[in-house]
Order: sequence, then C-alpha cells, then structure tokens
Amino acid sequence: MQDYKEKYKDKIVTAAEAVKCIKDNDRVAIGHACGEPIALTKALCDRMDELKNVETTTMVGMGESGYCSEKAEGHIRHNSLFVGKNERAAIKEGRGDYTPQYFSRIPSLFTDGFMPLDVALVQVSTPDKHGYVSLGVSVDYSYTAAKVAKMKVAQINKNMPRCHGECFMHLSEFDYLVEEDIPMIELPRSELSEVEKKIGENCASLIKDGDTLQLGIGALPDAVLLSLKDKKDLGIHSEMFSDGVVELIEAGVITNKKKNFNPGRLVATFLMGSQKLYDFVDDNPTVYMASANYTNDPYVIAKNDNLISINSCVAVDFMGQVSSESVGTMQISGVGGQVDFVRGANMSKGGKSIIAMSSTAKGGSISKIVPMLEPGVAVTTGRNDVGYIVTEYGIADLRGKSLKERAKALIQIAHPNFREELISQWEDRFKIKWQD
Repeated sequence: MQDYKEKYKDKIVTAAEAVKCIKDNDRVAIGHACGEPIALTKALCDRMDELKNVETTTMVGMGESGYCSEKAEGHIRHNSLFVGKNERAAIKEGRGDYTPQYFSRIPSLFTDGFMPLDVALVQVSTPDKHGYVSLGVSVDYSYTAAKVAKMKVAQINKNMPRCHGECFMHLSEFDYLVEEDIPMIELPRSELSEVEKKIGENCASLIKDGDTLQLGIGALPDAVLLSLKDKKDLGIHSEMFSDGVVELIEAGVITNKKKNFNPGRLVATFLMGSQKLYDFVDDNPTVYMASANYTNDPYVIAKNDNLISINSCVAVDFMGQVSSESVGTMQISGVGGQVDFVRGANMSKGGKSIIAMSSTAKGGSISKIVPMLEPGVAVTTGRNDVGYIVTEYGIADLRGKSLKERAKALIQIAHPNFREELISQWEDRFKIKWQD
C-alpha cells in the first residue's frame, strides 16, 4: 500500500509517543513470544516511573521483559498466562501473578469480560496494497487482544513474516502505528542428549505414515522430529511449530496431503524459531495461522483423524496424574495447550496422546515417576485424560488400566536406579507382591 503513510499520517508516531496512551490502572496485553513488539515494550518500560498500578499480561515474554523487573514494582505488575523464564522470578517473589487457563480459552478472557483490556501492544507485518497487516508469528491471543482492546497500538516491522490465515487486521483498526524495523526474536535450537534422542525414537514408534502431529517447544519435540525421517505424508495441526518441521517438509516427510481436515495446510497459532522458519512462513499459503480459540479447541483438533499430540512434563504419579507446570507450589510454567491437545487427540479417530519425559531430573538424582505428587503441585493433565507416557526406557499405555496396572506400567519405564524403591512402594500401596 504505497500511500499508507500519507493516509494514516495522524496515526504514525514514535514508540515513546504511542505508549503515552497507557494510563494508571490500565491492563495492557503484549504480543506473545517471538511476536513481542520490542520497540513498544521498551518504550513502556522507559516511562514506567510515571505510572502506577498498570497490569501487563502475556503468555511468554521473549524480550527483555522489563515489566517483570524489580524496578517495575509499584508501577507495573505483570500477570502471566503461562510463565516463561522471564516471568518466574517476579511470580516467585510476589511481584507478579499467574492466571491459569487453557490456551484455547485465553482469547475468551479478553472477549467475555473476565480480563477486559485497556491497551493492546502488538507487532505486525508491513501492510499490503489494501492496507491489511498480518499478526504474523503471534496470532494466539494477540489477534483477539488487538481486536477488543480500547486502544490498539501496532509496531509495523518489515521483518515480521506476512503469514496467511485468520490473522489480518486493517490499519484503520489501530489507534497508533509505530514503524520500527527490528530483527525478529529467534529461538535457538537445543543440543540433543542421548536420552532425548532415545525418547524421540520411542515416540516416533507410535507415529504412522499419514498421521497429523502436534508438537510443543524444546528438545523433546526436536528429538521426535529427528526420528521421523523414514515416515511419509505427515501433517501438522499444532499450537506452534519450529525449524524441525521445515526440515521435514524439505525432506518430503511432512506433506499434509493425508489430512482429512485442512488438507495441504500447516495449522498453528504461533511460531518460534530461526530466520529460516520466518522466511519459510512468509507469504506462504500452505501455512494457516489462527487464534488459539480455533487451533486449540479440542473439538477442532478432533476433526483431524489420527491426531498425535506430544507434550512433556515435570512428573507423573502412580495414578497417571501429570504435573507439567509447578515444582511444589512454585509456578515454573503453565498449562498452555497440553490439555487442549490431549483431549483433542483422545477424541480424534485413531488419535494418540503422548506425554514424553526423561525418567529422572536434577542430574539423575530424582525420579520423575513418583508414587505421589508432592504437596502443592498442580495437576496439569488428569488421570482420566492421560494416554501414553514415554521415557527413554519405554512406553506405558495407561488406557484401560486399573490404578495398580498403571503404576506397574509406569515403574517399568522408570529409571532402573529407582525401580526397587518404586516397587516397594507399589507393593505397600496395593497389598500385593510384585511379579515381572
């Protein structure tokens, strides 16, 4: 759109000018993860001494997250909807808050009056000839926030990919436009350990040609993808995907051809990765981005036959209760889309729900398979929803198993160093002698 600067000249301001619309007691939603509008959040933090009782809210902050700093206390209080590494200290120290909610329902917090928004700060692509910008790699809740907030501020960044899907807004919808071409935040790939590679192999053994996948973030999803190179015609319907998916597309493994729902399309709500990923998704009609209330809706997920969800966790107890977001009462993460996809996979024809984890933590000093979760721990995926549990030592299918049978199956994939102790606790609990 050649004339947008002239047409919207009254809306084009500096970042410092734009954030002056934020007043005391406002609630401010900030674009998610790698879509964070860095110029705007920096400008907000630069003037936080002028403000009182402002609440910022995100799922994961990937920038400097100055709104979580000690300096922000009394001026800005952060309310996290997931809890990433930038938010943990503020929440642990009582300077911030965590609001639990399934990812699929986070947009409804803003639309249904539970968390009404005064201001939305988002990052968008450059406009097309019709004046439309894309929310790019962060549609999730960011699109909804930018639709419903009283004041809408967009950082226009030529480096933001112009993704396709239900993710476009017109420049006329924004109150302020800030032109700042800042390099996109990139997520470095993890180095895979031998344990992670083995877990990936075990998960891959449950995946068949033509299946549709949901994968989370980090080393374990990368390990799974590494083990899928002999598969054919896989599809993607996921809350996010990263570089490993692009590599499997280039290798002809992921084609989306066998998907019965949204065939030919990679469906996601946000993206995190390297510039290679961003170049791939830019103006790519095979990539369909949409809000989390669509991508993560279990009923939408279940429309995909053979949907395989793969997520990770902190611990699993003998009953199959999965804890993925806290250590004791300390919040270290959030529910995210885990339960959305566990339930969607359970409802999918031919679907499988997989929780993958290493068998130990803290350098092998503790077992992640435990008789009981410790007091205060949040149960993320309940025992009635859980399907497969996978470690480097094997696969436990908990479906249709009694509590006694579940616990035995889990012990059999626990680290050998802890099995004797776990067996003793199993025998004491179920009043029966262990037999292999």
